[in-house]
Amino acid sequence: MSEPLLRIRGVRKQYGSRLVLRSIDLDVAEHQVVCLIGGSGSGKSTLLRCVDLLEVVDDGTVHLGESELTDPRLDANLARRRIGIVFQAYNLFPHLSVLDNITLAPRRVHGVPRRQAEASALELLDRLGLADKAQDHPDRLSGGQQQRAAIARALATEPDLLLFDEITSALDPELVGEVLDVVADLKQRGLTILMATHEMGFARQVADQVCFLEDGVILEQGTAEQVLTAPRQQATQRFLSRVLDHS
Repeated sequence: MSEPLLRIRGVRKQYGSRLVLRSIDLDVAEHQVVCLIGGSGSGKSTLLRCVDLLEVVDDGTVHLGESELTDPRLDANLARRRIGIVFQAYNLFPHLSVLDNITLAPRRVHGVPRRQAEASALELLDRLGLADKAQDHPDRLSGGQQQRAAIARALATEPDLLLFDEITSALDPELVGEVLDVVADLKQRGLTILMATHEMGFARQVADQVCFLEDGVILEQGTAEQVLTAPRQQATQRFLSRVLDHS
């Protein structure tokens, strides 16, 4: 067995007196999709932010390949170049066109020449069904189009790992499917994805592994079929019953 691409060991995060993550252990293999599920406040988003170094862990380690991201001697900006993250709020720069949003990091951070960056960005936009929106500003796009543009921006730097944080939760129901179709396509292309989601049907279709979090702990982990269809933990059963009742 080869080493997993992402290795999380004993990660702990506390805000004041509130312990948000309690000794999290998690492996994500290359080309695998791992879905984090759980209620609000369970620690899903905090875990993603710790992986992307947007939060400093209080204890434990995060490795991406051979690099320990949590090593304080590591240049966080250099390490972050290998990770793409997409949030539930699209976070596109409103004063830039879609094309400029996507090419900003490749040009400014990676030193890619403008012409090359734009050619790659236009290919991405075409793949994501946004070829005709390249020169538009974000406020002229629907929510689903903005989220697809945010995914294109994350893909533009050719990251080793993609992090998705509830990327459909801010969308109208009729727009959710178009974004999830993009994620399913990325899985088919072999990208490695760690995502927090509340879309249980989607997780069942695409996830190689599902992790149920509660109170900052991974209470249950296994295949999508096992966790979502026959969960062993009562807390997982209660959560799924609650979510499915409201779907």
